[in-house]
Amino acid sequence: MGTQKLEIKNSRGNSLYATLELPSNQRPHAYAIFAHCFTCSSTLIAAKNISRSLTNHGIGVVRFDFTGLGRSGGEFSDSHFSGNVQDLLDVHAYIKENYMAPKLLVGHSLGGAAVIDAASRLEDVKAVATIGAPSGVEHTKKHFSHRIDEIPAKGEIEVDIGGRPFKINKEFVEGFESTDLLKIVHDLRKPILIMHAPFDKTVEIKSAQDLFLNAFHPKSFVSLDGADHLLSDKQDSIYAGDVIGSWVKRYFPVDNETALDTKNEQLVGHLNLLEDNFTTAIQTSSHCITADEPTDAGGDDFGPSPYDLLSASLAACTAMTLKLYAQRKEWNLEEVYVYISHSKRHINDLGEENEKGRYLDHISKKMELIGDLTEEQKEKLMEIASKCPVHKTLKSEVLIETSLD
Repeated sequence: MGTQKLEIKNSRGNSLYATLELPSNQRPHAYAIFAHCFTCSSTLIAAKNISRSLTNHGIGVVRFDFTGLGRSGGEFSDSHFSGNVQDLLDVHAYIKENYMAPKLLVGHSLGGAAVIDAASRLEDVKAVATIGAPSGVEHTKKHFSHRIDEIPAKGEIEVDIGGRPFKINKEFVEGFESTDLLKIVHDLRKPILIMHAPFDKTVEIKSAQDLFLNAFHPKSFVSLDGADHLLSDKQDSIYAGDVIGSWVKRYFPVDNETALDTKNEQLVGHLNLLEDNFTTAIQTSSHCITADEPTDAGGDDFGPSPYDLLSASLAACTAMTLKLYAQRKEWNLEEVYVYISHSKRHINDLGEENEKGRYLDHISKKMELIGDLTEEQKEKLMEIASKCPVHKTLKSEVLIETSLD
């Protein structure tokens, strides 16, 4: 996965801090914009997890801070609902001009309401997903309604929202009063996925019911059972991202022609020297991996290095072999950790005194076995670890044929 930092000027001249996350092959088949919750920011762990889950489905995701929040410029008083919607329109225009028009909008809480409104104005947007969204934006006024009467006299007041001070004014309040969200979702006529936690204490589940009943098909609802409003549990936000990524493929499926042709071989590696530095796409019949060199070796570090991948194959094969052996023996092996390091070692350092000046590839393989195992069982598993297929291949004489296609 690759990450790029962006600075996007909105229509009011403020700089919006944004992060673009790309799939491992750096070539998304579609783009999405993620809108965070009220008074939050794009660095909320749930926002990161959802975005990164979507990249696993081949989608490039832009998550940004609304005006006056996080690292974005401007005043929080300009971050009212209509201001949030305008920020979404501005970010969409920037990504469309510089990359590809985003087809998916994803919003969390008030950000969910904002993406519904923005999607109604953007022809390029083909699908919308909301998480814990209110069915009316006036819901948000409860955070500051107790002091609204002071605004006419003072012009601007400071309120405490979630333990943090924010300044609001008349325009800020009015920005939450002029939107009929249920009418907007009724007229949307685009695929919409509504996700909500049944026991959300911030936005009640009835909001999801109202949105769903007013939306037209194709519409879907997924219950985030056991989750809280902010998706504080990592597994909840990863699940939400995975569900959205799978759901949206029905509406703009992956173009299979973009996958590399293995030409009936087990896999193919491809490096485009005109576009890339060392970043190499590796394609099997059903999976794509990106290899690269680290930045200190002149690469962009978009993926593991070739030797990292070699070590990874040994680690994976070792773990799988131990699982199969322990399973057959009905031993209580619960988890396996395989730690691999590769280096070049002088042959004299390896105890071979009769040869001078030679270096050998040295691979260190350390294991941690979790489970109720006897010492004898652990010793046997250590022995089996050296008999996994990749281990045996690396220890054997290998013939590699090279030819031009």
